[in-house]
Amino acid sequence: MPENNSQKQKPKRTTNNPNGRPPGTPNKSTTQAREAIAEFVDGNAHRLKEWLDAVAKGDNTRDPNPAKAFELFQSVVEYHIPKLARTEINGSITVRTAADELAELNANTKTDSGA
Repeated sequence: MPENNSQKQKPKRTTNNPNGRPPGTPNKSTTQAREAIAEFVDGNAHRLKEWLDAVAKGDNTRDPNPAKAFELFQSVVEYHIPKLARTEINGSITVRTAADELAELNANTKTDSGA
């Protein structure tokens, strides 16, 4: 005769907080990871600028790539500063993104260096 599954279940542990962690509260690992990233970014801000400038301006091994430098900057910043929620705008508006600005700057740089 097969055993009843309810007899095989482990007893639930007791807790001092029966409601659990409140929603939106990060766990300890997440908090520690964010603090470590923030400490790394803060401690290497001067180097980060040098690294991004090297990517943007290029060197002996790679061509200048300001768009890639901006992309790398965004990827680091999003771990240090939370993203903002999107907002819906009704009406017409002209928006120039940072990518547009970088593309124009990159095109002007190529034009100036080719002249």
